Amino acid sequence: MRLVRTALRTGARPERVLSLLDARAGRRGLPGPAALTGTWFGSQAVIAPTVQPRPVTDADEAFAVPARQPDVDAAADGAVGGGWFGYLGYDLTDPSGRSGTLPAAAWGWADHVLRLDADGQWWLEALVPGPDTDALAAEFDALLAGADDDPAGRGWTATALRRPDGSAHTKAVAACMDAIAAGELFQANICARFHGAFDGSACELFTAGVWRLRPRRAAYLAGSWGAVVSLSPELFLARSGRRVRSTPIKGTLPRRSAADDANAELLRRSAKDVAENVMITDLVRNDLGRVSAVGSVTVPELLNVTEAPGVWHLESTVAAELAPGVTDAGLLRAAFPPGSVTGAPKLRALDLIAELEPEARGVYCGAVGLASPVAGMELNVAIRTLEVSGGRVALGVGGGITALSDPEAEWQECLHKAAPLEALLRHFAELPE
Repeated sequence: MRLVRTALRTGARPERVLSLLDARAGRRGLPGPAALTGTWFGSQAVIAPTVQPRPVTDADEAFAVPARQPDVDAAADGAVGGGWFGYLGYDLTDPSGRSGTLPAAAWGWADHVLRLDADGQWWLEALVPGPDTDALAAEFDALLAGADDDPAGRGWTATALRRPDGSAHTKAVAACMDAIAAGELFQANICARFHGAFDGSACELFTAGVWRLRPRRAAYLAGSWGAVVSLSPELFLARSGRRVRSTPIKGTLPRRSAADDANAELLRRSAKDVAENVMITDLVRNDLGRVSAVGSVTVPELLNVTEAPGVWHLESTVAAELAPGVTDAGLLRAAFPPGSVTGAPKLRALDLIAELEPEARGVYCGAVGLASPVAGMELNVAIRTLEVSGGRVALGVGGGITALSDPEAEWQECLHKAAPLEALLRHFAELPE
């Protein structure tokens, strides 16, 4: 198999391209598109014009699918070509066996993609034997010719999200702190679920979210089972060749305006938030160390303050070289679910989460992304993620609990994280016709 690529003439924004591709799929009766936007594989966007993600219920099979890759001849630098678009839901490893409304995992193969490189050039890339790339390039050039940069943004209606009981969440946080004080674990991520009604286009919800929030690791995937609208800022895993890295986010304070840097400085000096991040960074080091060459695990970045919609975050980066023979399936078994949304030690944190959280997390706290035979594998952490199914929408939010936590402050952190997504649903749903 080889990769073929053709430069396209459009200069449209990714969200506009995705809207047009979604409409194209609808007209033709094809499965819809999948999309990654922000920072993926060194590019600004990777979009599959049509892909059919199929549910996977078994964890071993869900981890094995992205490792099943064809051999591809040497490809141009930066190319992606195609691959497995999909997600791994947190439910795959919930020790309680609970499940949300969406499948535990889903993967779909795409033999061609549209990629927006770092310089702003769109490419049609295809793995052949496969589609007629000349005909596709001509079709996409015609489809995208003159595409404006305005998102559609009116493709749904939604009710205000119903918030869970804040007092119940603070009690769960207090119980977690009791377990920490008893020496059972060092920290755990305790989460809550928001729910609402939803009618319309999940794809347009995603394009509007990308337009407004500019998330670094946004991902969209849909099928007959529903849709995942992930507006995440966090990288779970990025593998290129034998090199792999993870960038856990742990530590949060509200970001009240574009000019607000006071809380950024407070975050740098926060003993509680720094402790959260350092503990999870160490957990990720241990996870990657299980499948990496001896002595190759490093921490090139520690405790960087970064911005995300509505909040400041602390993030660190762990890098390693995979040991000989380790596949993506082995890497996923070692590292999933992400350490930043579980806790340390991870196995005790998983059990405590199942005890204290009243419902399944679903896709939330899992991972969404792409495994390519050309470019490697990149997955986000499925936070700031809306799950759409059966006329309903769900949002999970939470935070890391340590011995220094304040239960009421932890509930307020949940509200800070949810606020941009609540506003996204409310703002566009209420626009006049």
